[in-house]
Amino acid sequence: MDLGFQGKIVVITGAAAELFAQEGAKVMIADLDSNRGKEIEKKIQDHSGYAEFHLVNITREEEVQKMIHSIIASHHRIDILVNNAGLYAHGDALSFNEEIWEKIVSVNIKGVLWCIKQVGLQMVKQKRGVIVNVASEAGLVGIANQIVYNLTKAAVISITQSCAIDLIPYGIRTNCICPGTTLTSLVEASLAQASDPFSTREKLENSRPIQRLGKPEEIAAAILTLSSEVIGYAHGTIMNVDGGYTIW
Repeated sequence: MDLGFQGKIVVITGAAAELFAQEGAKVMIADLDSNRGKEIEKKIQDHSGYAEFHLVNITREEEVQKMIHSIIASHHRIDILVNNAGLYAHGDALSFNEEIWEKIVSVNIKGVLWCIKQVGLQMVKQKRGVIVNVASEAGLVGIANQIVYNLTKAAVISITQSCAIDLIPYGIRTNCICPGTTLTSLVEASLAQASDPFSTREKLENSRPIQRLGKPEEIAAAILTLSSEVIGYAHGTIMNVDGGYTIW
């Protein structure tokens, strides 16, 4: 099935850039980590795809605005925004501190909102566009010892639903996926910090009916599906991709 991404201008914070590029999209990689961003850019270009790396701190609206203006100056439109950047931190309701709060909320909530606002202003002019936010199973159910992360992902779900209502009159679709624990670099780093990484991973795998963790390409495929016009009737959709975790 042709998902219709050929030539589309896609702004992505975080992962999923490579799969869009494989489908013919022109990918704008927005990241604060220049090494990671340039590595993804080169990998896409080496496989004859189109990618541009944009160094940006998404927690600062003026930096996001500057990036969007630069992209519009070169490409004249933005078709798709994927908000996939995020930070994680341990800490229960009695142990989190202000530093953790400020750091996680700034990226996971403020960063999402600034990107939606600045890209949304352009999409309103175009009278079309697609926004896909990446939340988490942690935004749907209570998970111990990560209260700040949980609440930020619940906020992303609420942001998605609010934006779906606010932006639908302008031809803009806003949807959200809620991945389960997936073997991303973020999760691998968290596992490495555990006192017993092997048993910690085994416990995570056994906590879901599928008895394994997710694969990054499975989450990327869900993002592509919600970004495509083949599912154009979807507005405010919250798609669980969690190996059955939230229904078990």
